Amino acid sequence: MNAIQQERQPSRKPAPARLGRSDRSALGRWFWEIDRVLLLLVAVLISIGLIAVAAASPAAATRYSGGDVNFAPLHYFYRQMMWIMVAIPVMIGVSMLPKTTARRLSITGAIVFTILLVFVPIFGNEVNGARRWLGIGFAQFQPSEFLKPMFIVTIAWILSLREKDTTLPVVPLTGLLTAIVALLLMKQPNFGETIIFVAAWVMLLTLSGVSMRILGVLGAGGAAGVVLAYLFYPVATTRIDAFLFATGDTDTYQTDSALRTLTSGGLFGAGPGAGTRKFSLPEPHTDYIFSVIGEEFGLIACLAIALLYLFIVARVLIRLLHEEDSFTVFATAGLVCQFGLQALINMSVNVQIAPSKGMTLPFISYGGSSMVALSIGMGLLLAFTRKNPYLHRSPYVVKWSNRG
Repeated sequence: MNAIQQERQPSRKPAPARLGRSDRSALGRWFWEIDRVLLLLVAVLISIGLIAVAAASPAAATRYSGGDVNFAPLHYFYRQMMWIMVAIPVMIGVSMLPKTTARRLSITGAIVFTILLVFVPIFGNEVNGARRWLGIGFAQFQPSEFLKPMFIVTIAWILSLREKDTTLPVVPLTGLLTAIVALLLMKQPNFGETIIFVAAWVMLLTLSGVSMRILGVLGAGGAAGVVLAYLFYPVATTRIDAFLFATGDTDTYQTDSALRTLTSGGLFGAGPGAGTRKFSLPEPHTDYIFSVIGEEFGLIACLAIALLYLFIVARVLIRLLHEEDSFTVFATAGLVCQFGLQALINMSVNVQIAPSKGMTLPFISYGGSSMVALSIGMGLLLAFTRKNPYLHRSPYVVKWSNRG
């Protein structure tokens, strides 16, 4: 009888693995420690970018196909999908690193990509009068894009050392490193990225608590630097003249076309694929993709994207309010502010309230180097903001939760 009952009883299958709080595997710990809201917001940005590149790709293909009839209208959309497939695993992989490993990786990367910057003006590929790329064909990459997040983490680490030894000359040392990078970037020339690096350094100095006297000296030096750049740096002269003193002799075609394209769609846009002014934009899939979004999806969509960037920056900074480790605060704040500043500059250029700088819109503009480098930066940011969900629980609650 017992044998018959055993045969009638259904066989018990092992329960499928669940990603619960009791899961202490590497993936389980990552899932519960990561800022899942931030990860979701980044995924939304990437999705918006894919739609925007699809909208801008026909215009870019028309401009850069060179008359090749076999050049697919969605060429840049397909390539962007490929880069996203590379970038997402990179971002997740970096975000799973322990903070110490992430810091060491960033410092090593900062050294490597700074050295590569030295070779860019010598061996770099010239595009639109500038040498910013290394490599050949499909293997080309932009060292300055990869250097940005690693440079910020390195500067944050150096500034955090002052807590252990107040005699360390961290301000002159970080200033020297920033000056070296700035000079190498201006040699390309790359004035926009130079502003990003210098602004990130000044922001980190402010966050680290340097005296107002030092900040005042830096402010005066920055103003003097802008004047000198205008007088002796042709790239800065051209762009400042075009922005402040636009006349019949000044080339403002790019920014004028961007503003006309952005506003032509009105509040709700002309509809996906229905834009026509985008075909007059010089870089519709990269620098001026925000204008393409305005034409096809409307000003409301542009406002929503701007608020999305603002929300990402605000969320990260709010999460730092209870952080006690100075390095984590400096690195995380620096990374998210650099991310937000890059988005702000790109959008400001598109609405003609800032000079043209040739800067991508994070996670939305087309570009392999930009997408992968931004994913590394966001992965570092996610790694530094990971929180142990059991850290502030009582021992009883931790014990009870681990029982499943």
